[in-house]
Amino acid sequence: MAEVVLKNLKKRYDKNVIINGIDLEIKDKEFLVLVGASGCGKSTILRMIAGLEDISDGEIFIENKKVNKIAPKDRDIAFVFQNYALYPHMSVYENIAFGLKMRKVEKELIDKKVKQAAEVLDLTELLDRKPKQLSGGQRQRVALGRAIVREPKVFLMDEPLSNLDAKLRVQMRSEIKKLHKKLQTTFIYVTHDQTEALTMGDRIVVLDKGVIQQVDTPDNIYQNPKNTFVAGFIGSPQMNFVEGTVVDGALVLADIHIQLCEEQKQAVEGRTNLIIGIRPENMTSADGEIKIAVKVDMSEMLGSERIVYFYIGKAKCSVKLPPTFVVDDDLILKINKKNLFLFDKETGKRIY
Repeated sequence: MAEVVLKNLKKRYDKNVIINGIDLEIKDKEFLVLVGASGCGKSTILRMIAGLEDISDGEIFIENKKVNKIAPKDRDIAFVFQNYALYPHMSVYENIAFGLKMRKVEKELIDKKVKQAAEVLDLTELLDRKPKQLSGGQRQRVALGRAIVREPKVFLMDEPLSNLDAKLRVQMRSEIKKLHKKLQTTFIYVTHDQTEALTMGDRIVVLDKGVIQQVDTPDNIYQNPKNTFVAGFIGSPQMNFVEGTVVDGALVLADIHIQLCEEQKQAVEGRTNLIIGIRPENMTSADGEIKIAVKVDMSEMLGSERIVYFYIGKAKCSVKLPPTFVVDDDLILKINKKNLFLFDKETGKRIY
């Protein structure tokens, strides 16, 4: 059971707190994704699990065993780096076999494991080549192969696809998910790319400034964000946020008045100032109880959709429309009340 448990995990550099009391249970065979903006602490957490960073406070358990003072090589983990970290003078075969040779594994077993990994990763025809003769996607597969042959309890991956072009990233996302399904091992994956997080993770951990904002399934993270940070980070284009006030059970956004349903009225009771969230895909030109007339600021054609930008009061907003939609200066948008997200202005926490 390769369960990984973090208890009150903290990391400080002098007086700077990088990780501030992380509690997290990563299930056996789970594909868990740590996501957040640069500097949020996600890679630091990964490196602490691997033993490459000292822990300021807290405990890390792998398979019910406390590993705080156990050397990285003895934690039975494999780390896949962003920059591949291949030896340029070695062949693909030698790169994959290197870790096993260092552990003095028998030559016949090394050969068997390397060839098995090469078959899984479609590298069999490339075993004699050097890294410089490979594409970015092939190099990343070699890095994965080097991890696979060790048969670790836990795979740690630190933004392994960030150096690839868009097409290769899509391909490698699929390959890594297939690999996880085949190996049935615990994967902990770090990325700043929300698309990777949503498409790959069994669960997602959203981090901000060293603090967990939400841990949930991709669907719940998207549909039920706990606060404005999560709501704004997950989704492309990001959720629209407009400041509003509550007046006699109605929302007032700039010059827009929205009559709330009973459930919404109960949620906002006792509050005056709110932040209203609306996802761009939930603002349409077709149907909805709320009508908003806006002035178009800019339009972007993205092939399968058109993104139109406008302002509600001082808030810049966007809407997703069909690519064939003809954009004029004036636009009437419609929203269903049930698609409104309501957040407390002071705390950012979601109240509806």
